Amino acid sequence: MSNNGNTLLAVIAGSAIGAALGILYAPDKGENTRRMIADKAAETKDNLAANAIDLKDRVASTIAAEKDTLDTRVESLVSDVSYKTEDVITTLEKKLRELKAQNKKLQKSS
Repeated sequence: MSNNGNTLLAVIAGSAIGAALGILYAPDKGENTRRMIADKAAETKDNLAANAIDLKDRVASTIAAEKDTLDTRVESLVSDVSYKTEDVITTLEKKLRELKAQNKKLQKSS
């Protein structure tokens, strides 16, 4: 994103310098110079708008990609937890069977 910011800054600076030099060295009438300035300003505005749209699209695309990556990680984590839960349940069921067997032995001996 810093690269796009630098590009945008360079476009603005270049337009301003170009407009200033154009005014200083313009051998044209004031009306024509004002028209040229207005045209250059409109062109710069259009370039800025296009760059802003491009930047917005890139940011949106990056966010979408990161969201997909996060969704995949969450799904993987849920799956891992599910397997671990099954292991814990299986171990607890085994331990419960052992305790029930011990309890039956204790009840028979009383």
